[in-house]
This record gives sequence, C-alpha cells and structure tokens, in this order.
Amino acid sequence: MKSNHTELNAWIEEVAALCKPDAIYWCDGSQEEYDRLAAELVAGGTFTKLNEAKRPHSHLAFSDPADVARVEDRTFVCTTDPREAGPNNNWCEPEEMKATMRKLYDGCMRGRTMYVIAFSMGPIGSPIAHIGVELTDSAYVVCNMRIMTRMGGEVLKALGKDGVFVKCLHSVGYPLVDRPDVPWPCNPENRYISHFPEEPAIWSFGSGYGGNALLGKKCFALRIASTMARKQGWMAEHMLILGLTNPEGKKIYVAAAFPSACGKTNLAMLQPTIPGWKAECVGDDICWMKFDATGRLRAINPEAGFFGVAPGTSMKSNPNAILTLRANSIFTNCALTEEGDVWWEDMTDEPPTHATSWRGEPWTPESGTKAAHPNARYTTPASQCPVIDPAWEDPAGVPISAILFGGRRPGTVPLCFEAPSWEYGTFLGSIQASETTAAAAGSVGVLRYDPMAMLPFCGYNMGDYFAHWLSMPGRVENAKMPLVFYVNWFRKSDDGRFLWPGFGENARVLKWIFERVEGGGKAQKTAIGLLPTADAIDTTGLSIEAEDMAELLSVDAQGWLDDMPAIRAHYAKFGDAIPERLQTELNNLEARLNAVP
Repeated sequence: MKSNHTELNAWIEEVAALCKPDAIYWCDGSQEEYDRLAAELVAGGTFTKLNEAKRPHSHLAFSDPADVARVEDRTFVCTTDPREAGPNNNWCEPEEMKATMRKLYDGCMRGRTMYVIAFSMGPIGSPIAHIGVELTDSAYVVCNMRIMTRMGGEVLKALGKDGVFVKCLHSVGYPLVDRPDVPWPCNPENRYISHFPEEPAIWSFGSGYGGNALLGKKCFALRIASTMARKQGWMAEHMLILGLTNPEGKKIYVAAAFPSACGKTNLAMLQPTIPGWKAECVGDDICWMKFDATGRLRAINPEAGFFGVAPGTSMKSNPNAILTLRANSIFTNCALTEEGDVWWEDMTDEPPTHATSWRGEPWTPESGTKAAHPNARYTTPASQCPVIDPAWEDPAGVPISAILFGGRRPGTVPLCFEAPSWEYGTFLGSIQASETTAAAAGSVGVLRYDPMAMLPFCGYNMGDYFAHWLSMPGRVENAKMPLVFYVNWFRKSDDGRFLWPGFGENARVLKWIFERVEGGGKAQKTAIGLLPTADAIDTTGLSIEAEDMAELLSVDAQGWLDDMPAIRAHYAKFGDAIPERLQTELNNLEARLNAVP
C-alpha cells in the first residue's frame, strides 16, 4: 500500500535519504498490523502483555526515566518573524532550527524501520477534520497512534493525489549502529519538538514519549491547528466536549477549558447525581469548531482515543474512565501487579502488597517511592467509554451552545456565573487562573494564569490568539456564538472546607447553564457577570448549608480588586499584542467593582 500523492512520495524519499532507515513500511491501520507490532514490542522488551483475563488485549510499557513527559523547554515555534511566536513560545528562526535538526536526523534511523502513518484528526472526510502524515522509527508510536487517530489506507484514499496534509517527522534518535536496541530508545541530551506553522510541519527528535512523539496530539491538534484555525476562521481549543440531556429529552452540547488539576477529565465523563439528567462524552481534551451554514459553531473531537493521566483515576473519581480502560489499552509508566495487571496511586483504597514499579524495580507500600510515575499514562479507544456520545463521530460535528472556563480558586471566584457578552467571555478566558497550593513549590496563593488552558499549546502569539477569539462573531454574517460561563468547583470556607461537593454534583451547575442556554434559569446582574440567584441551583437531595450556598454565590468585590495588579501584570507580558477591547473590559470591570457598596 503506497500513495499516488506526488508531494507525499517526494517528502518520504527526502526523509529516507536523510534518516537512512533500513526499510520503509506503510501502515494500513489494521488490527492484524497492530497485533503484529505489539508482539514485536513484547519480544523486544518494550511491552509487557497484561493478564488476558484481567485486562484483555492490553500492554504496559516502562519508559527511560529521562523520558517521562512533555518537555516544554525543548518545544519550539519556528517562524520568520519572532513576534508571531509570541512570549508564550520558545522561538527559533526556521532555517537555523532545521540546520540543527538535520545534523541530528542524519542517519538517525539506521538499523530501524521508518513507518509511514497517514492519519486523520477527526472523522475521515469531515469538513472539520484535517490530515497529517507522521514518519517515525518507533513501533510504540504506531500502536499509540492507531488508538489515538484514524489511520491507514482510508486516510490515504481521502488524501488522494493532491490533498493537503501536515508533515510530521519523528525519530527517537537512537540509530542501531554498533549497538543493540534497548526497550525504550531515546536521546534525552538532544530533544527537540519543533513546529513550523508557515509550512505547516512538525519535526520531533530524541523523545519516544506521549505528546513529544504522538505528533497528532498537542503538536498538531493544538499548536499547528491553532495557527491554521486563525488563518481559516475556526477554533482549535484545549477543551472537553460534553452532551447534556434533560429529563424531557432536550439536548445541548457544552465545551469546557480548564487548567491542569481542575477536573477536566472527570467533567468530560460526568455521572450526574440529579434524577433524569444524562451526560455523554464527545471528547476529553481537544475541540475543533467551525461555523456551519446556519452560523452555529459545530465541534468535533479530533482524536479517536483518550491519552490520560492514570494516577488519581479511580472508581471514586472517574468510574467511566476506569471502565473505558477495561481492554485494548496501552499503559505507560504504571506499576505492574503480581497478577499481571496495572496499578497506580489512588486507583484502589488498598495498594498491592507487591508490585513492579515504573522503574522496573520491586515495590511495596513501604518502599517510600511512587509505584507509578506521577505522569503515567493510558491510551485507550474513546469508543469503549460507557458514556460516549452517539454523535461523537458525526462528520458534521455537534452544535456548541455554551463554553465553560474555570480554575482552582479557594476564594474570590463564585461557583458559577455567566458572561453577558462574547467579548466579556473572551476576557474571562484570557484571565483564567488557578492558585498555587502548599503542594507546589514556592509561595501559596499565587495566581498562575493559563488563558483558555492554552498557554503551553497556542502555536502563535497569545495576544493575537485573544484577538482571534474576539473576531469570531464577525467571521460569518449570521454567527450565533455560544454563551460563556466561568465555574469554580474549589471555593473553600475560612476554615479550609470545600464548600461544594464537586464530581457528579457538578451536574447541578450544568443544569443551570442548560436552563440559561434555553432562555430560562434565574440570574442576577452583578459587577462580575450574571450570577445564579440563591434558589437557581437545584440542591434537592443535597445536604449543603444555606450559608455555604450563599458564600458560593457571593461576589467578593475586594478579592477581585486585589487580583487587578496580577491581571495587569499578566497582560503586560504580551505587550501591545493584547487587544484594546480586553483592556477596556478589564478597566470596566475594575470600575464596576469599585462602585460596589
């Protein structure tokens, strides 16, 4: 199986001449191919096959301890004009970076096979989807990409003779010259994850792990896609997509952007506690939205799988994630139990008495070390999620009625409120932040800004990204923009108690949001936006004190005013790229807060 795409074939020949693989293999994306490559990875020591009775058709990999996560300090956006990359990215001049990396790529695949992975981000043929081709010398990457994307012959067919695709080049940087292979080949001293949005292309070298190597993930789906979206008038966002159905059968779709450790995956697979309400998952991480003919933003999850953090995931915190992982999954840097299954911290109430740690060493609860790496991962098919939405693969996408922002704020920010305009909603997204806790190094209570949860993933100047958001209503004549809300599940009392129970009870907030979308839902105008009235949140069957609800729905005007210097300092990092409209929204908010009696 090869391609009749002239540009693709020429590029493959060019890369092969540079990297010098022993063989070139075109991936067909079949189950047989996956099984064969997985067996080869087992034979080579990369994969351990898990107990078939406990975890059918699943494997565990231990990475090199020096290759365990995304490497933001080695991630670059390479544009002709450094202003394009902005202060939110590491910049390098494109030809300079290519010269550096060509030296590393020279002969880097000797002794290995170069796999050609044609993949579609989104349902094949969807008007919202886009195609990439990744060339890699890692069978581990091929197996993960089969779960995370639609790949193989059908994608090549859709690409045709002259279709547009993103060029993705990856090597572990471990040629087999006068040395044997190792279970986890990598080159930690020479890692580069470089993006060339003007082409567009991605060049990755030295890492075999996650977002550094699965180039459809953050590299394409966010950094490159965000630059494409800006030019073409759509949105590539770090958001979950959730379908919400009320007891009468009416359904809306919501997208939500949260910084890390703010409950994003848990919300994506929510189990509502209020009778008659149903939540279904379209996506847990990335959302691409384009306008349809009626002016609605329609969204797809461009991924076909979930690539999630395992530690902390349990039947208590996220039962639907655990059930999704029942089979056909790849685990990386989790612990291996004596029964041949995986384990990680907080997975069960009681840890195993003995296990093999992610470092491949004997482990017991008395070891004083983590059994699983804190960034241990699972790769699992989205189709296995018990609450996957029936429309999750609809090529037309699902219509988005509301967008949620949120952060981890023990004070100041109420449980939920609505932005009265798209412009103010964009402003709220631009100042999305979480407070540092005692668990993090440094000062406690410092605001860490992560606008739209995109700070590490926006492929261009973030000030221009805010301007792109502001421009969206003017992109089509009949634009019907989603309502924008801000939520905070983490407000605490003065004595440190969480005031809101969270998890499945968050459906009560979603119910109010649903009602607002439908033209109902009680709300009161305040200095910061439209807040639910005291009786607007359904607390039936919930044991929560009236004074706690009052606190959750209160406006701490002084707290917001205290945040103003930090917000202005956050904006100052982007200089004159910050749109004037956002400065106006900030000044107007400050004036309203100062007017609060």
